[in-house]
Amino acid sequence: MTSTTDCSAQIRQLNDLLTAADAVVIGAGAGLSTSAGFTYSGQRFLKYFGDFADKFGIRDIYSGGFYPFPDMETYWAWWSRHIWLNRYVKAPKPVYDQLLELVREKDYFVLTTNVDHQFQLARFDKQRLFYTQGDYGLMQCIRPCHKKTYDNYNIVLQMIRAQGFSIREDGKLIMPAGKVPETRVPSELVPHCPVCGSSMVMNLRADETFVEDEGWRQAAARYAGFLQSRKSCKTLFLELGVGGNTPGIIKYPFWRMTAADPDTNYACINFGEAGVPKEIISRSVCISADIGDVLRIL
Repeated sequence: MTSTTDCSAQIRQLNDLLTAADAVVIGAGAGLSTSAGFTYSGQRFLKYFGDFADKFGIRDIYSGGFYPFPDMETYWAWWSRHIWLNRYVKAPKPVYDQLLELVREKDYFVLTTNVDHQFQLARFDKQRLFYTQGDYGLMQCIRPCHKKTYDNYNIVLQMIRAQGFSIREDGKLIMPAGKVPETRVPSELVPHCPVCGSSMVMNLRADETFVEDEGWRQAAARYAGFLQSRKSCKTLFLELGVGGNTPGIIKYPFWRMTAADPDTNYACINFGEAGVPKEIISRSVCISADIGDVLRIL
């Protein structure tokens, strides 16, 4: 493995690869949204989830998503805030917008493990996106009894208001001075499966119950078709913020496809985790820096 700390030469190299590429396949992980300002701990967590931290000992937004809440009213109080802040509110920094400007005139496709909808909020072409791990904006039957997902915007909005929050024009949540938010939603707001009556949960890949609905399957087919139809093109695999949690979805396939085709190149931007196997080092560039800083320079 190799990485770099002085990245000016690597940025120039990446610029050359982008210019020369006929097609760009973007692989986006959590580091991209982190660079865009979606921090899951610290002040942002305490501002919106401090009551859950005090009551349940939860220490960040990510781990809270796995907490075994005592009932569905509490589950949906947590998740409605989680969803609203990380899916229906645009990231505070223009990193996704900068990325779109970089590839807007290119033949591109995005494969991402992120579930926060930020590509669509930045106006990427929806037909060129494949969210492999689900979407904060969708829910499914907990069992699941059928392979369908459901939009959650309206019910999440009702839950947010039921907890005492008001919503600014930019989507930010406001709690009136002196008030404390509810950590449970009314039972009548808890969603139930329209087919079997079981509880609804988030459409996020955690185990074998994850629903790959028709939209997911169509996006998977579009991604496979893109790769197949661009085999004769000079392709750049651009990996952004992909860590070690699920390397088999983006990182390892990108390495394998680069190794298999001498007309392809690979680039990785990931602060502290930019590396590449020696087999493809001659056709790769690795930049260990903040993604937003690099995109702004590009």
